[in-house]
Amino acid sequence: MIESIVFDVGETLTNDERYWGSWADWLGVPRHTLSALVGAVTAQGRDNADALRLVRPDIDIRAEYRAREAAGQGEALDDTDLYPDVRPALSGLRKLGVRVVIAGNQTARAGELLRALELPADAIATSGEWGVAKPSPHFFEHVIDLAQAEPHETVYVGDNPANDITPAKAAGLRAAHIRRGPWGHLWADTPEAAAADWRISSLTALTALINE
Repeated sequence: MIESIVFDVGETLTNDERYWGSWADWLGVPRHTLSALVGAVTAQGRDNADALRLVRPDIDIRAEYRAREAAGQGEALDDTDLYPDVRPALSGLRKLGVRVVIAGNQTARAGELLRALELPADAIATSGEWGVAKPSPHFFEHVIDLAQAEPHETVYVGDNPANDITPAKAAGLRAAHIRRGPWGHLWADTPEAAAADWRISSLTALTALINE
């Protein structure tokens, strides 16, 4: 029985087009250029922040975050950034009595923005708030605490097999891989993605998991 479902954020709940587009504008490169570099580092299995380092090798990403915020060009998030199935899926799960949690590799500011959206979720947290990021086992210890259910009664949903599926399974959680976004599509046919308990293309498919 599934008691709690925990969602990754980027390319699971949110479309990252605005995020990367704003970085391209800030760094003064065409959006297509940065998008292509994100794809390249993804294909190489590297951290997506390496795309920024390819544009500016000496970049201090934390300092740039602060500079963007000071310039009024910091992180932004609203309903247009959500995939269309997010609110219906989360609402449907809560109606079935499932605890809905959101926890991903985002900044503390992103956590504030997510909560401001008033999503149908019981709890929202980010790696920036916890001080530990995926794929660290400590991140998933926090996930289990926030889920308020036994690991085998908890599903972690994400698009990135290396950051989401593999460490979630290692922590004793069940896992669902969603095929969307650069990571979800590129790594969909890898053994890591195949290790997921379920493989989905839409979040609304999760309602069928509840009674399995």
